[in-house]
Amino acid sequence: MLKIIITGATGMVGEGVLLHCLNNAAIVEVLMINRRPYELHHPKLKELLVADFNKLADFRDSLIGYDACFYCAGVSSVGMNEADYTRITYDTTLNFARTLLDLNPSMVFNFVTGSHTKTNGKQMWQRVKGKTEDELMRLGFRGQYNFRPGFMKPVKGQKNVRWFFKPVIIVFPLLFPKQTLTLQEVGQAMINSVTQGYEKQILEIKDIKKLAKDLQ
Repeated sequence: MLKIIITGATGMVGEGVLLHCLNNAAIVEVLMINRRPYELHHPKLKELLVADFNKLADFRDSLIGYDACFYCAGVSSVGMNEADYTRITYDTTLNFARTLLDLNPSMVFNFVTGSHTKTNGKQMWQRVKGKTEDELMRLGFRGQYNFRPGFMKPVKGQKNVRWFFKPVIIVFPLLFPKQTLTLQEVGQAMINSVTQGYEKQILEIKDIKKLAKDLQ
């Protein structure tokens, strides 16, 4: 029976993973850590509001005893300079992860990164996310997995899906099935990474699909 921390529930990816986890019998408790409230009531669900993720250590007493963190929080790099994007994507994520590792040494930490992430990539976001992946893998978690999903289809009941994205949901999976995942698959793969592990720490789309099928 797993106790999970999830970030990013106010975004599409985090919300989809959250809803899948709440419906999964293997999970007995979910603590969502948000910067702003997310209106959902469920017997498994708790919420902790943390305005600055870099100050997560201020809430230590609420963070002990968890098996995994599914870190789905993040921002788009569009319109951002490298310094600001690095501060949010690299610095904040690493500070958050270090705090949880100190409190839960046997934790699994899953980071939602992006398809085509490369430490030496031509695009700024590729390099920053690649550096974040590299550093997370060095921290010493029991398990640390970097999820590089492509297009993700929302789960039923999601609220955080932008209007302009909805027409694409119908067309994209038909045209590019190998580049498409459902958020159920992402959520299930994350759960399975905790219960059974995986041979790779960096999971591309095909790896996420494979892990989602195993031991469901």
